[in-house]
Amino acid sequence: MNPSELDAAQFEKLVIDELDLLSDDMIDGLDNVIFVTEDRPEDGSLDVLGLYDGVALTERGNYGFGELPDRIILYREPLMTISQDLDELKQQIHITLVHEIAHFYGIDDAQLHELGWG
Repeated sequence: MNPSELDAAQFEKLVIDELDLLSDDMIDGLDNVIFVTEDRPEDGSLDVLGLYDGVALTERGNYGFGELPDRIILYREPLMTISQDLDELKQQIHITLVHEIAHFYGIDDAQLHELGWG
């Protein structure tokens, strides 16, 4: 299947499948985080694959009860645009999930590039 043929529901299923493949060590520490898929970023660009929208664990002070959940957003159209086939799309989803989850843990883009997840 060509990635461009995936509808929103099929893409979301791929994201869920890739989430299930991540290590427990990476997932177990996530607190008050939801995963969302959207077609494109608000500016309509195809340059952004994902976004962590929240307060990193390392920067939380009086964070607690009543806080809205942080969001990790994966953008369907940009991810499909850079992927030649379904396997590459799955790989790009995996990389994007790891990248955005790392931001939750307080790892910035420079550190992610050093680690090969940029």
